[in-house]
Amino acid sequence: MPVRGTLERPPREELVRVQYADARLVADYAEAYDGRGPTARFHRSRMYAVDEVLRGSPGGALLDVGCGPGKMVRHVLESRSPDFTVTGCDRSAAMIDAARRHTGEEASFSVGDIEEMPFADRSFDVALAMGVLEYVDVAPALCEIARVVRPGGRAIVTMLNPLSPYRLVEWGLYWPARRVLGGLEDALRFPRRHGARRTGIEAYTPRRLRHELWRAGLQPEDTLFYDVTALVPPLDRLDRRHRRPETTVGRGAAGLLGTGYLIAARRL
Repeated sequence: MPVRGTLERPPREELVRVQYADARLVADYAEAYDGRGPTARFHRSRMYAVDEVLRGSPGGALLDVGCGPGKMVRHVLESRSPDFTVTGCDRSAAMIDAARRHTGEEASFSVGDIEEMPFADRSFDVALAMGVLEYVDVAPALCEIARVVRPGGRAIVTMLNPLSPYRLVEWGLYWPARRVLGGLEDALRFPRRHGARRTGIEAYTPRRLRHELWRAGLQPEDTLFYDVTALVPPLDRLDRRHRRPETTVGRGAAGLLGTGYLIAARRL
């Protein structure tokens, strides 16, 4: 029970749910892919990283779990058709509605949670979890991904990089400062110009995520960092490489500045 006079924060589950349940927020998220700032650079870099590891895949049935508004589904259909038949899954019905609008009848979609997906065992050759593990319990989510992937198939998962200078500044300084400024604006009855939503994000280091993949029966084969940038918020707005994603990925020491990373693993 919260102490009287203190603010009770909503649980992580609620923080995650409300972000993408509203059609307006879904539209904002979809538009961010096509912008010019840091968010667009991040999304395009991540998509390029996924392309890099998919180049070694012969095709088959692909699942995009946490598919959001269907941007990656649309991209795979355009770049690898007819190699892949694509299925999208997301916990948000509003996201699934947006995904269907983006892709028409070319892909199939289901509303479902990554920890309990509505698919039979060994249904897919490739399972992609892009930008979803930060918001869920990782261990059961990876076990569920392993369940729906065929033996020898691949799981491609992404995670925000908590060790990057960018995330350390963003989470430790930039977002807290914006919340403080927003609170001051409210207290002084000024127009609110600052703030930052609480997201429920919990990011794993690459080493910890590889360990969880092994535990789920998924053998890590490749790690690729993306959105590599030496700039931190708010200076990252000066980085204009949103149209050149090939310059924003790297492996090993070259990728340590990546704000996110991808691990490709094989189903044992």
